[in-house]
Amino acid sequence: MVHFVLVHGLCHGAWCWYKVKPLLESAGHRVTAVNLAASGINMAKIHEIHTMSDYTQPLIELMESLPPGEKVTLMGHSLGGYNLALVMDMFPQMISVAVFLTAFLPDCTHSPSYVMDELMERNPAGFWLDSHLSSDLDPVKPKTITIFGSKCLTTKIYQLCSAQ
Repeated sequence: MVHFVLVHGLCHGAWCWYKVKPLLESAGHRVTAVNLAASGINMAKIHEIHTMSDYTQPLIELMESLPPGEKVTLMGHSLGGYNLALVMDMFPQMISVAVFLTAFLPDCTHSPSYVMDELMERNPAGFWLDSHLSSDLDPVKPKTITIFGSKCLTTKIYQLCSAQ
């Protein structure tokens, strides 16, 4: 039996694994789908999240709660790749494998934000259609807030999904 830990991407929550989780469980695996801070049903407020560590805190707490000797298979989607990389660095002995499912994969050469910076540079604001992308003006701990709009969701994110 494998313990899968599923980490969602940007603007999602643990709910996005609703088809994958039961399939893995029916194969006899243990599955934990995490809601990162201020995502899904996690009650943290977005203005309380200032760092990637803050955002990753629910996953960090899950890893800290595992019994000694337990190893997990991490799977992260999209922005969740950053969360995987952070936890892999903190808990290398507790991870048997990490799966980056169309996920951001930080490297050791560039800053952690390099891939995100490149994405934003290559896709101008119009690409995101009716999404809301903003940065707050906090000079000490600035953050970017993203809310996908319905046009972006239907034409860029879920364009290959069935209606149900």
